[in-house]
Amino acid sequence: MRIIEGKNPVIEALRSDTQIDTILVNREASASLRKIIELAKAKKVPVKNVDKAHLDRISENKRHQGIIAEAMEYEYKEIDHILNYAKSKGEMPFVVILDEITDVHNLGSIIRSAECLGAHGVIIPKRRAAQINGVVAKSSAGAIEYLPVCRVTNINDAIKELKEKGLWIYGADMDGDKYIYEEKYTVPVGLVIGSEGSGIGRLVKKNCDILIKIPMKGNINSLNASNAASIVIYEIMKQRSL
Repeated sequence: MRIIEGKNPVIEALRSDTQIDTILVNREASASLRKIIELAKAKKVPVKNVDKAHLDRISENKRHQGIIAEAMEYEYKEIDHILNYAKSKGEMPFVVILDEITDVHNLGSIIRSAECLGAHGVIIPKRRAAQINGVVAKSSAGAIEYLPVCRVTNINDAIKELKEKGLWIYGADMDGDKYIYEEKYTVPVGLVIGSEGSGIGRLVKKNCDILIKIPMKGNINSLNASNAASIVIYEIMKQRSL
């Protein structure tokens, strides 16, 4: 069972094809959640009034805003699903590849930016990395209900598969060869974002076609992983929109 917490994530889950078993609502706040309750009833999803203490007990991030949806476990997609999603939109593939992002808030934020800015999917490793849970759903503001997320055993193997299918792999690295605005992204793109502490792994970096960097002007020369991802994803989207 997967927990989806908060107003926006629950709304997006209801609007998408997510299979929801039950929605739990704080009986003391049900009036303020009336629109969500009406949407749930329209979707024929059972709504149950419970005490706030019950929501607090099952909450994963303790910021449920008085509402939690109990849904089926997240269904990870395959790489081909992401590529087919791009094809269905008539667009060149744009895949975000996360190399051992361990913070669930960063994972959720990156998924949110990727969905908002036109990426077609995210790839994460099965081990030594954050996985989809209620905190990720909350941090993504419901974006995980729309953007395919693929979980793979080996990131390097996934990169090789993407290359075989025509994608150019760009690695975001503070010691990159080019600034992000110096490269043209008018090709199928795979963008690698490294872990919060050590960045992109040595072997993963070796498998990238081009390493790109964000221009820095301040006294601090590094960015949070999700912030860095948002900047690079935006640059790719901007170029493709021109």
